[in-house]
Amino acid sequence: MSKGIPGNLHEHFQGLEDKRRGAGKRHKLIDILTIAISGIICGADDWSGIEAYGQAKEEWLKGFLELPHGIPSHDTFGRVFSWLDPKAFEASFLSWVQEVMEITKGQVIAVDGKTVRRSHDHANGQEAIHIVSAWAQKNRLVLGQVKVDEKSNEITAIPGLLRVLDITGCIITTDAMGCQQEIAATVIEKGGDYILALKENQGHLYEDVRELFAGAIEVSFFDVEHTYAETANKNHGRIEVRECWAITDPDFTHYLRGFENWKGLRSLVKVSCQRQTSTGTSQDDRYFISSLKTPARQMLQAVRGHWSIENSLHWVLDIAFREDESRVRKDHAPENLSVLRHIALNLLKQDLSKKLGIKNKRLVAAWNNDYLIHLFTG
Repeated sequence: MSKGIPGNLHEHFQGLEDKRRGAGKRHKLIDILTIAISGIICGADDWSGIEAYGQAKEEWLKGFLELPHGIPSHDTFGRVFSWLDPKAFEASFLSWVQEVMEITKGQVIAVDGKTVRRSHDHANGQEAIHIVSAWAQKNRLVLGQVKVDEKSNEITAIPGLLRVLDITGCIITTDAMGCQQEIAATVIEKGGDYILALKENQGHLYEDVRELFAGAIEVSFFDVEHTYAETANKNHGRIEVRECWAITDPDFTHYLRGFENWKGLRSLVKVSCQRQTSTGTSQDDRYFISSLKTPARQMLQAVRGHWSIENSLHWVLDIAFREDESRVRKDHAPENLSVLRHIALNLLKQDLSKKLGIKNKRLVAAWNNDYLIHLFTG
């Protein structure tokens, strides 16, 4: 086996520029990356934990790493990842993801942001970092990520992320923050489709869509081209009924102010969710715009699929990887540590050999070197 990360990760990360000079290069960059990725997979959540993992596994790691000066210290890990170019690191991550997976056409790619809450450094005027990620629902993979600039927001970050992804034939979903004309145009230009959530902050667009549905429902959609779907679920004493209407009638364009500014817009969607519990009944109505002209059932599936980014990515990062508790703050280190977590999560999610949650898979990887190699090599 060649020296470096087991499996095909090595070729994608070995080209990262090493800006260290002289005595600062006692440890090979590829060794540092390999130990860091392995340590994160095996339960380490910070640089001290990664150093401890390396020391415990040093003899085994020497089987495929050079380690000319042994295991780097936690300070070395911290320094290296604080100056490592995050854009280059993310590009290497993207290159690897694109090789190891084939995006299923027609699947939902949910795009959403998450704040790493304790990554702030108020003493130096640094706010907590906010990462926007693209999550492939069916493949269960993080496709890419981008850090939101401190003086910006998700609105400007999302188009940049979409431009580096292959989203041909896929359905991009966002929450209301992502309902922007540039984002819709970028999705269409990249060969994808979109379903974008609406909220009151969209002004005329939200008002026009809501009023159009109210009028259509009042006349039972008489002479309005549309489809309808309904689902019902009962879990833990709670009953949820979801109704979805998708208007594809081309005449709706006459009722939307500024319609011409939304590239590819072909349908309007309303989802009504009624929840019954022992304490009462509640109802939530949500509205969406979409470039798709497909039945309401598919629209409803895609809308529900968007929230997999919360349950399968953000929640897992907080619970299994303790991301919100991380106090890594210096320079580029928080962003690069986020990439390390995404690499680890992708490798763990893709393994189907063990019917365990992410937390327990990390434990098994720490206990069983063969299983860890299996995660890298598939």
